Amino acid sequence: MAEQMWRVVAVFRVVTLVYAAVLITRDHGDYLHPAAGWLALAVMAVWSVITIAAYSRPRGRQTWLICADVAVAAGLVLSTRLIVPASQINAGAPTIPSSWAASSVLACAVAGGPAGGLAGASVIIAADIVERQALPQGTLSNIVLVLIAGGVGGYIVQLGLRAEASADRAARLEAAIAERERIARGIHDSVLQVLALVATRGRELGGEATELARLAGEQESALRALVSGAAVPPPEGGQLDLAGLLEPLGSSRVTVSCPAGAVLLPDAPARALAAAAGEALDNVRRHAGADARAWVLVEDDGTAVTVSVRDDGLGFAEGRLAEAETAGRLGVAQSIKGRLRDAGGSACVRSSPGQGTEVELRVPRR
Repeated sequence: MAEQMWRVVAVFRVVTLVYAAVLITRDHGDYLHPAAGWLALAVMAVWSVITIAAYSRPRGRQTWLICADVAVAAGLVLSTRLIVPASQINAGAPTIPSSWAASSVLACAVAGGPAGGLAGASVIIAADIVERQALPQGTLSNIVLVLIAGGVGGYIVQLGLRAEASADRAARLEAAIAERERIARGIHDSVLQVLALVATRGRELGGEATELARLAGEQESALRALVSGAAVPPPEGGQLDLAGLLEPLGSSRVTVSCPAGAVLLPDAPARALAAAAGEALDNVRRHAGADARAWVLVEDDGTAVTVSVRDDGLGFAEGRLAEAETAGRLGVAQSIKGRLRDAGGSACVRSSPGQGTEVELRVPRR
């Protein structure tokens, strides 16, 4: 975008130089000093070559050169009183550089946005007023045009640069998300399934293999949580898709069911729900039995989001959680209930021996 705008400045400078040359050629016979008119045109031509060449490279767009550009344009405007008869000036004759002087204002706008454009326009306007020594209608019109070139031109450039930066960020984010999803799929299809198989077979074999099963299960849970976080796009405007956080938790023994559309929540409650659901699934693997299956269901009723984690495992007697908390085992109390409470939600655990367990996690929308 910036390079294109500098090319626009160069084209504008060339076009207005040709226009100034036409005016000087037409009117030089009426000048007080015709040779001075040709000299001014030569200065504009040489300066145009210098600035076009310099502005074509980023390192050539120095502040001092842009300031010199404005000074040269202002000086040529002021030279009008030395070249053009006062009667013609009072009659509204154009200045020697005419619209070529606005090219320096455009350069200020591209380099410094609206503030830079208005600053350059102010200098050219001041020179025009001094040269006219009055404010006829033609001069007021020129002032308005120069202000538009500086202020509005700078604003348009600024908007364009912001849009270009946003598009670049979006492209890089899309590429990063695609790569993370590719890696997550690879891990899910290979490493996680192997760890789950080792954990299951180890529990079935018993003996020393039980410890191996426990370690494999822990590593599967940790890796699954890592994959879940890596596969989800970063928050957009503070919102995360809860479905994207939960779906990677699925496996051959865990079914995750989410609404067809995105379930958007603020970052903190979305991650709290996902982490608590992960903890609930870890408890299924550790305590529900070797053949237990689990189901994760996401419901969004508009006022709250509910995540239910249900299994068909061994279950446990009423009061078991209270006993565990009294004994200092705070897994459910802290990792599930406490995490949801900190996020402004609630958690409910229901179970009975031989009937499996259901953990209901709920976060209200605000």
